[in-house]
Amino acid sequence: MSATAFVFPGQNSHFVGMAKDLWEAGGPARAVLERADAVLGFSLTSLMFDGPEDELTATHNQQPAILTHSAACLAALESYPAPGMVAGHSLGEYSALLAAGCLTFGEALRLVRRRGELMAAAGGGAMAAIIGLEAAVVEDACAAAREVGFVGIANYNCPGQVVITGEPAAVAQASDRLKESGAKRVVPLRVSGAFHSPLMAPAAEELRSVLAAAPFTDARMPLVGNVDAEPRTDGGGIRDALGRQMTSPVRWEASIRRMVAAGVTCFVEVGPGRVVTGLIRRSAPEVDTATLGTVEELGTLSL
Repeated sequence: MSATAFVFPGQNSHFVGMAKDLWEAGGPARAVLERADAVLGFSLTSLMFDGPEDELTATHNQQPAILTHSAACLAALESYPAPGMVAGHSLGEYSALLAAGCLTFGEALRLVRRRGELMAAAGGGAMAAIIGLEAAVVEDACAAAREVGFVGIANYNCPGQVVITGEPAAVAQASDRLKESGAKRVVPLRVSGAFHSPLMAPAAEELRSVLAAAPFTDARMPLVGNVDAEPRTDGGGIRDALGRQMTSPVRWEASIRRMVAAGVTCFVEVGPGRVVTGLIRRSAPEVDTATLGTVEELGTLSL
């Protein structure tokens, strides 16, 4: 197995101007960007390059934009050795499917567009990042706040950083408890719903029917899933785990530790930003990391 893993960013990694340098450089990356516009039937690239920011930030636009940026970077990497493992943070798991050869770009793009629409339509929830407390302390605060509604952990990102999700009143009460418990920061997130919680069940049910119709193939290398940090290569198992993802916590810290235990010594974040790289450095400071989201970064790649 290659000692390198490709990892992919999730929601809120977008920015106006994303992938514009890849377009200008031409080649396989531009072909992916042009394909995105053709598949969706509107100019996603115009939103990515020029905004407006509010429209790009809308979940049903943001998710395909991030996938497309990651896919364009992957296309530019076609002559490099394949990674030994892949994983993606929440939405990024769909980009990992591309790297593993489970879906075509067009199929993945249609899936994330629909995923974004369903998640936006669910609405009515809140999320907050909790910095500086152990996960067990956060879990206890969520359990106590459930007297006013559902709240739980959405993301186990890295040591000292988790995200909570749920009904607004319950998230607010848990946030207050966590401030009293010594959290360094409690940061409300700009989201359209209570992602990765049971409140997404209606949206998840519809998404599972969409996933069931998608032609998944077996992965070329293990894909470590968000829901349980387990590596899989069988297409059916990957589809099933992905169907559970929308209502389950993202176990990112455990996923990184699982890949390190399997022999990964270098993590390459493929796509916009470097949020995932920061989380990896806090979970496994002994490994090497790199980011590949721009023409400049791709030009300096050495694997």
